[in-house]
Amino acid sequence: MGLQFFKYQGTGNDFIMVDGRNNTVKFSEKEISSLCDRRFGIGADGLIILKEEERVDFVMDYYNADGSQSFCGNGSRCAQAFAQKLGMIKNESTFRAIDGVHKGRIEGGSFATKMGDVSKVETVGSDYFIHTGSPHYIKYVKNVDDFDVFNEGRAIRNSEDFVEEGTNVNFVSVFEDHLKVRTYERGVEDETLSCGTGVTAVAISFLQQMNSKQSAVNIVTRGGNLRVELNRGKANTYTDIWLVGPAKQVFSGEV
Repeated sequence: MGLQFFKYQGTGNDFIMVDGRNNTVKFSEKEISSLCDRRFGIGADGLIILKEEERVDFVMDYYNADGSQSFCGNGSRCAQAFAQKLGMIKNESTFRAIDGVHKGRIEGGSFATKMGDVSKVETVGSDYFIHTGSPHYIKYVKNVDDFDVFNEGRAIRNSEDFVEEGTNVNFVSVFEDHLKVRTYERGVEDETLSCGTGVTAVAISFLQQMNSKQSAVNIVTRGGNLRVELNRGKANTYTDIWLVGPAKQVFSGEV
C-alpha cells in the first residue's frame, strides 16, 4: 500500500496533506521535492504532516517544495481544514508550528490563523523587510499586474543581503479599497498564486506607510482574496493579527 494523501489549496497556494498521527511518516528533502514536483510528482507549493501532541490540538509540520522548513500562513489555514476533516478540531483550535503556538478559528467557509506579533519593521530605502514567521521583502509598484515578478523577485531574493538565508519578495499596488499583491517565494523559487505570511507582512507595511490604525486590510492575490485583521499599538507594535480566507480540499489519492 502506498502513501495516502490529500491535496488542499488556500487562495491557490496548494499543499500535500498527510495524516501523521501514527508518528511513522517521515520524508527526506529529496522525497519532498519529488512529491511536490508538478510534472513528476503530485505537485504542490509545500507538504504538511499533521501530528498529535499534548497541550495542543495538532502539530503542523510544514515543508517548502524544496524540503526546507518555515511557517506558512495559507498552509496553516489548510491545516485547520484538514484537521477538521480528521475530527481533530471543531471551530476553534490551538496548534503548534515551527515558529511556535498559534490559534485558529473557522467561521463558515473561512479559516483564520492568529499570526505572531510583529514589533520590528525594517525599511530598505522606500521598501520594507518584515518577518511574519517567514522573511518578507516588500516593494510598492505602480501596476503589479504588468510587473516582472519572477525576474525582479529572483534578483532581490538572490542579492547579497539575502542569498544565504533567502527571502520571499512581495510586490504591491494600492487601490481604493484593497491592495493587490504578487509574491516570489523562496523554497518554491517562483511566483506563487498567494502567500499568507506575505500578505500579512504587506498589511503591516501598508499601515506603517500610511501611519494608519485601521483594523483590517483587504488583499487580492492571483489565487483569491484574503483579509488581514490587526491592531497597531504604540511604538509600531502589531498584535492580534489574524489571516482570514478560504481553504478547500482539491482531491485525495495514493502515491
